[in-house]
Amino acid sequence: MDNLFGIHATALKLRANRAELLAANIANADTPNYKARDIDFKKTLGMVASEHADMKVTNVRHINSAGNSKMGAEILYRTPNQPSLDGNTVDLQTERSAFMENSMMYQASLRFLNGRINGLMTAIRGEI
Repeated sequence: MDNLFGIHATALKLRANRAELLAANIANADTPNYKARDIDFKKTLGMVASEHADMKVTNVRHINSAGNSKMGAEILYRTPNQPSLDGNTVDLQTERSAFMENSMMYQASLRFLNGRINGLMTAIRGEI
């Protein structure tokens, strides 16, 4: 299945995890001493992709690690442009912008996967 969907299935899971972090940042914009968190998406996706490339299954009885992965994303604290007096580092404009960008990329991966699945269904049915 990895050959059929490529990196998009992994990217979809990683984008969902990032959306949760960004939503938590937005929800805690007024919480004193809350530190905004995020992940380096590109670095994490590259790391996950190389891990999957290195792990080959040589026997049908081997355990597939793809379902057991928690993405290995290192959660980083965002460096604030201007921290507030109460110690909160959430900048709503930055968080909303990151959330919207992440949502658009999530939808793009979802559309790609949907197109791939529709193509497979068409091939299975034998339609032209």
